[in-house]
Amino acid sequence: MDFDLQWLLLGLPVAFAFGWLASRLDLRQWKREQRESPTAYFKGLNLLLNEQQDKAIDAFIEAVQHDPDTSDLHFALGNLFRRRGEYERAVRVHQHLLNRGDLPAAERDRAQHGLAQDYMKAGLLDRAEEAWHALAGTAFDTEARLALLTLHERSRDWRAAVDDAQKLERSSATGSYASRIAHYWCELALEADAKQQTADADEALRNAREAAPQASRPIVLAGERARAAGDHAQAVQHWRAFLAAHPASFNLVARDYASSALAIGDQAAALAELQALYQRAPSLDLLAAMALIDTDACAQRRRVATHLQQHASLSAARELLSLRVAAGNSPDDAEVPLIAAAISRAAAPLQRYRCAACGFEAQHYFWQCPGCLNWDSYPPQRLEEL
Repeated sequence: MDFDLQWLLLGLPVAFAFGWLASRLDLRQWKREQRESPTAYFKGLNLLLNEQQDKAIDAFIEAVQHDPDTSDLHFALGNLFRRRGEYERAVRVHQHLLNRGDLPAAERDRAQHGLAQDYMKAGLLDRAEEAWHALAGTAFDTEARLALLTLHERSRDWRAAVDDAQKLERSSATGSYASRIAHYWCELALEADAKQQTADADEALRNAREAAPQASRPIVLAGERARAAGDHAQAVQHWRAFLAAHPASFNLVARDYASSALAIGDQAAALAELQALYQRAPSLDLLAAMALIDTDACAQRRRVATHLQQHASLSAARELLSLRVAAGNSPDDAEVPLIAAAISRAAAPLQRYRCAACGFEAQHYFWQCPGCLNWDSYPPQRLEEL
């Protein structure tokens, strides 16, 4: 049968018309989606700036529904969930991004970084560690190492912390970590001593002193360990080295130093050193250490009275009043205990140490602040003496 060309001539315009109409419909739909997606996005951004996070999340979810392939919207949504404490939802967003096969490498690393932060904030430390390790060699490498260091400190995995800090030290991108490495080795030495593993403790302490020869804590710990072992001569030797290197911090060990000096019969030299240090940096701790060596009651009262006159404080007044009561020459025995108790209560808050980084106060000196976890953030003087 012959093909009729008239049908071809009639069909071409019809096909063209249908194609043109379909393209116009697709174009309109695309333009509408493009209009709706930015509108929802900017609406969410405006709500976020106005601190209306609940409504902002709803707006970003709407934007993601209109344009599910836009990774930036997913990142914004994941960050919002994390800030809101909805860590499970934040994890799902970042895992969804990682499961996308079309995601560029840089965006994949960014999603992995977000996932690691989600786990960290949620307290899932094992998953966080795995997620941070996955960022090795990426643009987030240094941040991942810092996060792993913080994570291992929180979990008290000191050997892993040593490895992390040594890697950061070698990279020389974030400063020196020698002092922190020394602290980690000191923590390992304390753990070994608690398990009565003396050889391991000795090795850890040697590593600490090699990592930071001038650091305070390894010297102090060496003196404390020698004193606990009954080797007072070695303890005095360590603490004299500490006195020479860190005189401003010596009041932390002044009483232990005095007791060890007494144990080996070296009280005259120790008293002279404490008196010389007191002239440069007066403190009640040094006076207490001197009182262990020079037990004469009149000499003790004279030293405390002079200190109170030159450095007026409630603690010094309390100490002088206690000495007067002990001497039995107080004006009214019935009232003095009441006065002493009132002064003690008033002086107690001033006898604390305060972290210079976060302000956390404690009765005892800490090498690492329990509040902000910073190292060496406590001044060696109590609040009353600052």
